[in-house]
Amino acid sequence: MVFRVILEKSEDGWIVAECPALPGCVSQGRNEEEALANIREAITGWLWVEDLKAA
Repeated sequence: MVFRVILEKSEDGWIVAECPALPGCVSQGRNEEEALANIREAITGWLWVEDLKAA
């Protein structure tokens, strides 16, 4: 699956990553690489929880 991710720099310098297709799926990192790795983990967790709710 491919999800669109939005990266924005916060006031404190961290990079915030959000996946608009998955409500509440947000993460952050000290740089873009870390933010993307963290949002991948957040997306996996989000999908896992939704799968459990559907079962």
